[in-house]
Amino acid sequence: MQLSDFDYPLPREQIAQRPLEGRAASRMLVLHRDEQRWEDRAFREFPRFLRPGDCLVLNDSKVFPARLLGHRAGVRAVRVGRKNPARRLHLKGQVEVLLLRPHPGDATLWQALVRPGRKMHLGERVHFGEGLEAEIVGRGELGERTLRLNCPSDLHETFERIGHMPLPPYIKRPDEPLDRERYQTVYAQRVGSVAAPTAGLHFTPEILEECRAAGADIAHITLHVGLGTFQPIHTERIEDHRLHAEVFEISEESVRKLRAARRLVAVGTTSVRTLESVAPDFSRRTEETALFIYPGFRFQATGALLTNFHLPRSSLLVLVCAFAGRDLVLAAYRHAVEAGYRFYSYGDCMLVL
Repeated sequence: MQLSDFDYPLPREQIAQRPLEGRAASRMLVLHRDEQRWEDRAFREFPRFLRPGDCLVLNDSKVFPARLLGHRAGVRAVRVGRKNPARRLHLKGQVEVLLLRPHPGDATLWQALVRPGRKMHLGERVHFGEGLEAEIVGRGELGERTLRLNCPSDLHETFERIGHMPLPPYIKRPDEPLDRERYQTVYAQRVGSVAAPTAGLHFTPEILEECRAAGADIAHITLHVGLGTFQPIHTERIEDHRLHAEVFEISEESVRKLRAARRLVAVGTTSVRTLESVAPDFSRRTEETALFIYPGFRFQATGALLTNFHLPRSSLLVLVCAFAGRDLVLAAYRHAVEAGYRFYSYGDCMLVL
């Protein structure tokens, strides 16, 4: 399969730039796989599609303010000549760091994306404020860097004070105070994600209670969203793509619920990847997954999927096509474009049955 097989046109004005006033106010395109059809509904109707014996699988990972803005210290900078017009800007340009994950054996070591990356050599330091400093101590693939963070106070408390919510690049505005609440699910518990599991953004406590009233159980799993979820596909041949590993955990209580369910309704692609990584036994575990799901994959756990609309040529769209069929999904996407659905993180959603 070719990457171009998973493309579709989308007008820029349909990329949602802000959340709706109400979390549950989104539209929902319901895709019926067996009948090869879809219908336009509202997300508030979601509980009506559940039945006794279902189990909603929610990713309770919490997004932290992983985007840091700073300035270079210049310890490894290439000298700029006095006549160079860039001299005034030298070392004064902003450096943007997106923290990805801490090193499992050293909480001061972090994998990160750094921009501009090419000018940031090993040994270079970046100052962010409040005494937080980063030194580049390693280089990886696709612009990834290893940073050693030095801070006089607690790192995560400092992130909360000076960090920015890591909104996706297709949201063309700075992050706002409202994003601290809305780029986060209402059931987020465990800090560690650098992007929201966006299918869950639509839920409110009231909708979750309606799901329980419909007879569905709720199981929480944790997969910390990182580069493996949002990295672009860089190979033209789909089968050649490889994902970065992401950490997940499933509790004993959730294992019990998963095993007892008649149908697992995964909320988001991260829930799907976690479920399929441990199927069919669902044993309690904490480990990493680099599972890349593309058409031809044999699903062993996922019975239904609630998901947002995804970027063209992305691993997330490829996963949805694997679950529902490429032709049906892309036809449904074309309908969603024509019907004016809102796309991506703050956009509308699709329920695949």
